Amino acid sequence: MNAEILGLIAGGLTSVAMMPQLIKVIKQKNAEDISMVTLLVLITGLSLWVWYGFLNDELPIILSNAFAVLVNITLLICSFIYKKKD
Repeated sequence: MNAEILGLIAGGLTSVAMMPQLIKVIKQKNAEDISMVTLLVLITGLSLWVWYGFLNDELPIILSNAFAVLVNITLLICSFIYKKKD
């Protein structure tokens, strides 16, 4: 198997890992159990991977991590919207 295809498949699978969580938060309109700190650390790490991908001209790393950044930023925004105020 071509290494770039393998990288795209692996990156695609890990990129969609948070999709079920995002879908659940949107459907239930509840984000009480979502850790903002975890999301911020994850978004930071994923963003650094995107940067690394650009520096090394690695398309699978760029695409998969950029998509994951978008998913997690969407989840972070939903967390702000759906967190219950005390």
